[in-house]
Amino acid sequence: MRSYAFFDLDHTLLPFDTQALFCNFVLRRERWRTLWHAAFAPIAILKALRLVSTLTAKRAFLNYLAGIPRERLFDYAREFAEKEVAPWVYPDLRKIIEEHRYFGRVLVLNTASPDFYAVEIAQVLGFDHCIATRVELPDQLPLMPHVMGENNKHEAKIAAMKWAIPELANWDEEARKNSWSYSDSSADLPLLEFAGNAVLVHPSSSLAAIGKARGWEILKPARPYRGKLGDMLSVVRQTLGLYPEK
Repeated sequence: MRSYAFFDLDHTLLPFDTQALFCNFVLRRERWRTLWHAAFAPIAILKALRLVSTLTAKRAFLNYLAGIPRERLFDYAREFAEKEVAPWVYPDLRKIIEEHRYFGRVLVLNTASPDFYAVEIAQVLGFDHCIATRVELPDQLPLMPHVMGENNKHEAKIAAMKWAIPELANWDEEARKNSWSYSDSSADLPLLEFAGNAVLVHPSSSLAAIGKARGWEILKPARPYRGKLGDMLSVVRQTLGLYPEK
């Protein structure tokens, strides 16, 4: 049975949240769409108060794409993957991807990001499979796009992966021991534990403690900002379309 390498996307392969980065990409081309954030603001407050779910907030955040034709969205997604995401991928992680490919492992990108651009990123980076949050795409996007199934986080990542790649439902121990998982987030503990070898990328202190206790490797490639505050400022600028493109 084949061995695998599973990768999270945001803050694992590159130093940013791709939802904010894609927003930056679109707003730099259609600046007027920034106005849609006024409709998202109440949902953001409710999310901060834990009164709405992460999935609802994700759908509401996508309102800046309201009315955009589906074909234009696909064009943006392809350009985004090629010209914006690929250059930001950590060189160390890109090298690791190539090493796994050299040893014949199946490469799986497993992310909570929307599938309309995640699949393009997977293709550009040479992944064999892409598991992502599935967003329904009519001819023109509505104010709150519908998500088909679950938000692809936590255990949902494993269930979706087994459905998309049936071989994983009956994985043998030898293949598991010769497989790897990569993530930055404690939300991905199910994904990290799924393979025999887990690697953490800039983990939080709590996840780092878990990793050290289990003997997991920890990577800290150079980032274009310093600490959580730098990351938050990047997200704000990207959400407003004010972050310079790579």
